[in-house]
Amino acid sequence: MDTQQMLRYSRQIILDGIGVAGQKRLLESKVLVIGAGGLGSPALYYLAAAGVGTIGIADFDLVGVSNLQRQILYSTADLGEKKTRAAAEKLTALNPDISINTYPQRVTIDNVLKIIAHYDVVIDAVDNFSARFLVSDSCFFLKKPLVEGAVTGFEGILMTIRPGITPCYRCLYPEPPEDGVMPSCADTGILGMVTGTIGSLQALEAVKLLLDIGETLTGRILSFDGLKLSFREIPWRQRSSCPLCGDHPLIHDPVEYDVKCHIKKI
Repeated sequence: MDTQQMLRYSRQIILDGIGVAGQKRLLESKVLVIGAGGLGSPALYYLAAAGVGTIGIADFDLVGVSNLQRQILYSTADLGEKKTRAAAEKLTALNPDISINTYPQRVTIDNVLKIIAHYDVVIDAVDNFSARFLVSDSCFFLKKPLVEGAVTGFEGILMTIRPGITPCYRCLYPEPPEDGVMPSCADTGILGMVTGTIGSLQALEAVKLLLDIGETLTGRILSFDGLKLSFREIPWRQRSSCPLCGDHPLIHDPVEYDVKCHIKKI
Protein backbone atom coordinates (compact mmCIF):
# COMPACT_ATOMS: atom_id res chain seq x y z
CA MET A 1 0.00 0.00 0.00
CA ASP A 2 1.14 3.53 -0.68
CA THR A 3 1.20 6.37 1.87
CA GLN A 4 -2.22 7.66 0.87
CA GLN A 5 -3.79 4.24 1.34
CA MET A 6 -2.11 3.80 4.70
CA LEU A 7 -3.69 7.08 5.78
CA ARG A 8 -7.11 6.29 4.29
CA TYR A 9 -7.38 2.97 6.10
CA SER A 10 -5.38 3.92 9.19
CA ARG A 11 -8.30 3.59 11.63
CA GLN A 12 -8.84 0.01 10.46
CA ILE A 13 -5.16 -0.91 10.26
CA ILE A 14 -4.63 -0.16 13.96
CA LEU A 15 -7.38 -2.58 14.95
CA ASP A 16 -6.36 -5.93 16.41
CA GLY A 17 -7.24 -8.60 13.88
CA ILE A 18 -6.81 -6.37 10.83
CA GLY A 19 -3.44 -4.62 10.60
CA VAL A 20 -1.59 -4.07 7.34
CA ALA A 21 -1.95 -7.72 6.34
CA GLY A 22 -5.71 -7.62 6.88
CA GLN A 23 -6.09 -4.42 4.90
CA LYS A 24 -4.13 -5.90 2.01
CA ARG A 25 -6.43 -8.91 2.18
CA LEU A 26 -9.48 -6.65 1.92
CA LEU A 27 -7.99 -4.87 -1.07
CA GLU A 28 -7.53 -8.25 -2.75
CA SER A 29 -11.06 -9.46 -1.89
CA LYS A 30 -14.23 -9.54 -3.97
CA VAL A 31 -17.75 -9.06 -2.64
CA LEU A 32 -20.95 -9.21 -4.66
CA VAL A 33 -24.01 -7.28 -3.47
CA ILE A 34 -27.23 -8.43 -5.11
CA GLY A 35 -29.78 -5.66 -4.79
CA ALA A 36 -28.70 -2.02 -4.62
CA GLY A 37 -31.68 -0.74 -2.67
CA GLY A 38 -32.36 -0.09 1.01
CA LEU A 39 -30.06 -2.85 2.27
CA GLY A 40 -27.57 -2.74 -0.57
CA SER A 41 -26.97 1.00 -0.30
CA PRO A 42 -25.38 1.06 3.18
CA ALA A 43 -23.68 -2.29 2.60
CA LEU A 44 -22.05 -1.01 -0.58
CA TYR A 45 -20.99 2.29 0.99
CA TYR A 46 -19.27 0.63 3.92
CA LEU A 47 -17.61 -2.05 1.81
CA ALA A 48 -16.21 0.62 -0.49
CA ALA A 49 -15.08 2.78 2.41
CA ALA A 50 -13.36 -0.21 4.03
CA GLY A 51 -11.35 -0.85 0.88
CA VAL A 52 -12.83 -4.10 -0.38
CA GLY A 53 -10.89 -4.23 -3.63
CA THR A 54 -13.57 -5.48 -6.02
CA ILE A 55 -17.27 -4.91 -5.50
CA GLY A 56 -19.99 -6.30 -7.73
CA ILE A 57 -23.39 -4.63 -7.93
CA ALA A 58 -26.30 -6.57 -9.39
CA ASP A 59 -29.58 -4.71 -9.87
CA PHE A 60 -31.82 -4.28 -12.90
CA ASP A 61 -33.88 -1.37 -11.59
CA LEU A 62 -33.94 2.39 -12.16
CA VAL A 63 -33.83 4.99 -9.40
CA GLY A 64 -37.36 6.05 -8.49
CA VAL A 65 -38.50 8.87 -6.24
CA SER A 66 -39.89 6.46 -3.62
CA ASN A 67 -36.40 4.93 -3.29
CA LEU A 68 -34.82 8.12 -1.98
CA GLN A 69 -36.38 7.78 1.48
CA ARG A 70 -34.06 4.86 2.31
CA GLN A 71 -31.67 4.10 -0.56
CA ILE A 72 -28.87 6.44 0.44
CA LEU A 73 -26.65 5.78 -2.56
CA TYR A 74 -28.90 7.96 -4.70
CA SER A 75 -29.98 11.57 -4.93
CA THR A 76 -32.77 13.41 -6.72
CA ALA A 77 -30.39 14.02 -9.64
CA ASP A 78 -30.22 10.22 -10.19
CA LEU A 79 -33.95 9.76 -10.84
CA GLY A 80 -34.49 7.59 -13.89
CA GLU A 81 -30.89 6.36 -13.97
CA LYS A 82 -29.82 2.74 -13.71
CA LYS A 83 -29.09 1.97 -10.08
CA THR A 84 -25.89 0.17 -10.99
CA ARG A 85 -24.55 3.18 -12.86
CA ALA A 86 -25.47 5.69 -10.17
CA ALA A 87 -24.14 3.43 -7.42
CA ALA A 88 -20.84 2.82 -9.20
CA GLU A 89 -20.37 6.54 -9.68
CA LYS A 90 -20.91 7.27 -5.98
CA LEU A 91 -18.65 4.48 -4.79
CA THR A 92 -15.84 5.41 -7.15
CA ALA A 93 -16.05 9.01 -5.94
CA LEU A 94 -15.83 7.78 -2.36
CA ASN A 95 -12.90 5.43 -2.97
CA PRO A 96 -11.01 5.42 -6.29
CA ASP A 97 -8.78 2.59 -4.99
CA ILE A 98 -11.42 -0.04 -5.70
CA SER A 99 -12.89 -1.67 -8.81
CA ILE A 100 -16.64 -1.80 -9.43
CA ASN A 101 -18.32 -4.43 -11.58
CA THR A 102 -21.92 -3.75 -12.54
CA TYR A 103 -24.62 -6.20 -13.60
CA PRO A 104 -27.57 -4.04 -14.71
CA GLN A 105 -29.85 -6.98 -15.39
CA ARG A 106 -32.20 -9.17 -13.42
CA VAL A 107 -30.44 -12.08 -11.73
CA THR A 108 -32.00 -15.21 -13.22
CA ILE A 109 -31.42 -18.93 -13.48
CA ASP A 110 -29.50 -18.23 -16.71
CA ASN A 111 -26.87 -15.89 -15.28
CA VAL A 112 -26.76 -16.28 -11.50
CA LEU A 113 -24.03 -18.93 -11.30
CA LYS A 114 -21.80 -17.10 -13.75
CA ILE A 115 -22.10 -13.84 -11.79
CA ILE A 116 -21.59 -15.30 -8.30
CA ALA A 117 -18.66 -17.52 -9.30
CA HIS A 118 -16.18 -14.61 -9.38
CA TYR A 119 -16.69 -13.47 -5.76
CA ASP A 120 -15.45 -14.46 -2.31
CA VAL A 121 -18.60 -13.42 -0.39
CA VAL A 122 -22.15 -12.64 -1.50
CA ILE A 123 -24.51 -10.22 0.21
CA ASP A 124 -28.17 -10.89 -0.51
CA ALA A 125 -29.96 -7.55 -0.34
CA VAL A 126 -32.95 -8.39 -2.53
CA ASP A 127 -36.57 -7.67 -1.66
CA ASN A 128 -38.37 -10.79 -2.88
CA PHE A 129 -38.48 -14.50 -2.19
CA SER A 130 -37.96 -15.51 -5.83
CA ALA A 131 -34.49 -13.95 -5.97
CA ARG A 132 -33.64 -14.95 -2.40
CA PHE A 133 -34.12 -18.67 -3.03
CA LEU A 134 -32.27 -18.47 -6.35
CA VAL A 135 -29.28 -16.68 -4.79
CA SER A 136 -29.11 -18.88 -1.70
CA ASP A 137 -29.34 -22.09 -3.74
CA SER A 138 -26.63 -20.86 -6.11
CA CYS A 139 -24.28 -19.90 -3.27
CA PHE A 140 -24.81 -23.35 -1.78
CA PHE A 141 -23.78 -25.13 -4.97
CA LEU A 142 -20.82 -22.80 -5.55
CA LYS A 143 -19.81 -22.98 -1.85
CA LYS A 144 -19.84 -19.20 -1.50
CA PRO A 145 -20.45 -17.63 1.94
CA LEU A 146 -23.74 -15.74 1.93
CA VAL A 147 -24.92 -12.92 4.18
CA GLU A 148 -28.71 -12.74 4.19
CA GLY A 149 -30.68 -9.70 5.29
CA ALA A 150 -34.35 -8.77 5.17
CA VAL A 151 -36.41 -5.83 6.43
CA THR A 152 -40.06 -4.94 6.67
CA GLY A 153 -41.69 -2.11 8.58
CA PHE A 154 -39.64 -1.42 11.70
CA GLU A 155 -38.04 -4.88 11.87
CA GLY A 156 -35.17 -6.73 10.24
CA ILE A 157 -33.31 -10.03 10.35
CA LEU A 158 -29.79 -11.08 9.51
CA MET A 159 -28.08 -14.46 9.07
CA THR A 160 -24.83 -15.80 7.65
CA ILE A 161 -24.59 -19.04 5.70
CA ARG A 162 -21.41 -21.01 5.02
CA PRO A 163 -22.32 -23.88 2.67
CA GLY A 164 -21.39 -27.29 3.97
CA ILE A 165 -20.64 -25.89 7.43
CA THR A 166 -23.81 -24.15 8.64
CA PRO A 167 -27.55 -24.46 8.09
CA CYS A 168 -28.67 -23.24 4.67
CA TYR A 169 -31.54 -20.89 3.89
CA ARG A 170 -33.85 -23.82 3.17
CA CYS A 171 -33.27 -25.14 6.68
CA LEU A 172 -35.32 -22.11 7.69
CA TYR A 173 -37.66 -21.93 4.69
CA PRO A 174 -37.73 -25.26 2.85
CA GLU A 175 -40.06 -23.85 0.17
CA PRO A 176 -41.16 -20.34 -0.81
CA PRO A 177 -44.49 -19.00 0.44
CA GLU A 178 -47.61 -19.22 -1.67
CA ASP A 179 -48.58 -16.33 -3.92
CA GLY A 180 -50.19 -13.42 -2.11
CA VAL A 181 -49.17 -14.49 1.39
CA MET A 182 -46.14 -12.26 1.96
CA PRO A 183 -46.48 -8.47 1.78
CA SER A 184 -44.06 -6.21 -0.06
CA CYS A 185 -42.51 -3.04 1.36
CA ALA A 186 -44.94 -1.09 -0.83
CA ASP A 187 -47.71 -2.81 1.12
CA THR A 188 -46.40 -2.65 4.71
CA GLY A 189 -44.02 0.31 4.51
CA ILE A 190 -40.40 0.46 5.57
CA LEU A 191 -38.28 2.87 7.60
CA GLY A 192 -34.95 3.86 6.11
CA MET A 193 -32.99 3.70 9.36
CA VAL A 194 -33.96 0.04 9.75
CA THR A 195 -32.58 -0.86 6.32
CA GLY A 196 -29.49 1.16 7.23
CA THR A 197 -28.99 -0.88 10.39
CA ILE A 198 -29.34 -4.29 8.73
CA GLY A 199 -27.40 -3.30 5.60
CA SER A 200 -24.50 -2.01 7.70
CA LEU A 201 -24.45 -5.25 9.66
CA GLN A 202 -24.39 -7.22 6.40
CA ALA A 203 -21.24 -5.33 5.40
CA LEU A 204 -19.72 -6.04 8.81
CA GLU A 205 -20.44 -9.76 8.45
CA ALA A 206 -18.84 -9.77 4.99
CA VAL A 207 -15.66 -8.13 6.28
CA LYS A 208 -15.47 -10.61 9.17
CA LEU A 209 -15.80 -13.49 6.72
CA LEU A 210 -13.08 -12.07 4.47
CA LEU A 211 -10.68 -11.55 7.36
CA ASP A 212 -11.72 -14.62 9.36
CA ILE A 213 -12.17 -12.58 12.55
CA GLY A 214 -14.76 -12.57 15.31
CA GLU A 215 -17.90 -14.69 15.41
CA THR A 216 -20.22 -14.54 12.43
CA LEU A 217 -23.97 -15.10 12.54
CA THR A 218 -23.74 -18.75 11.62
CA GLY A 219 -26.19 -21.08 13.31
CA ARG A 220 -28.16 -18.14 14.69
CA ILE A 221 -30.49 -15.49 13.35
CA LEU A 222 -30.28 -11.89 14.54
CA SER A 223 -33.67 -10.21 14.82
CA PHE A 224 -33.89 -6.42 15.16
CA ASP A 225 -36.89 -4.45 16.43
CA GLY A 226 -36.47 -0.79 15.58
CA LEU A 227 -39.37 0.42 17.74
CA LYS A 228 -38.02 -1.26 20.87
CA LEU A 229 -34.42 -0.77 19.73
CA SER A 230 -33.69 -4.33 20.69
CA PHE A 231 -31.85 -7.31 19.22
CA ARG A 232 -32.70 -10.96 19.76
CA GLU A 233 -30.76 -14.08 18.77
CA ILE A 234 -32.65 -17.12 17.54
CA PRO A 235 -30.88 -20.52 17.33
CA TRP A 236 -30.89 -21.95 13.83
CA ARG A 237 -29.92 -25.55 13.22
CA GLN A 238 -29.39 -27.69 10.17
CA ARG A 239 -32.36 -29.88 9.35
CA SER A 240 -31.78 -33.48 8.36
CA SER A 241 -34.95 -33.16 6.25
CA CYS A 242 -33.74 -30.03 4.43
CA PRO A 243 -34.37 -30.45 0.68
CA LEU A 244 -31.04 -28.79 -0.12
CA CYS A 245 -28.45 -29.71 2.53
CA GLY A 246 -30.22 -32.51 4.42
CA ASP A 247 -29.49 -36.21 4.56
CA HIS A 248 -31.46 -36.92 1.40
CA PRO A 249 -31.40 -33.75 -0.73
CA LEU A 250 -34.10 -33.32 -3.34
CA ILE A 251 -32.67 -30.18 -4.97
CA HIS A 252 -29.54 -30.64 -7.09
CA ASP A 253 -29.52 -27.38 -9.06
CA PRO A 254 -30.63 -23.79 -8.35
CA VAL A 255 -34.38 -23.28 -8.63
CA GLU A 256 -36.12 -20.15 -9.90
CA TYR A 257 -39.59 -19.57 -8.49
CA ASP A 258 -42.20 -16.97 -9.40
CA VAL A 259 -43.62 -15.82 -6.06
CA LYS A 260 -46.09 -12.93 -6.12
CA CYS A 261 -46.38 -10.70 -3.05
CA HIS A 262 -49.63 -9.54 -1.55
CA ILE A 263 -50.71 -6.16 -2.94
CA LYS A 264 -52.82 -3.92 -0.75
CA LYS A 265 -55.91 -2.61 -2.55
CA ILE A 266 -56.80 1.00 -1.84
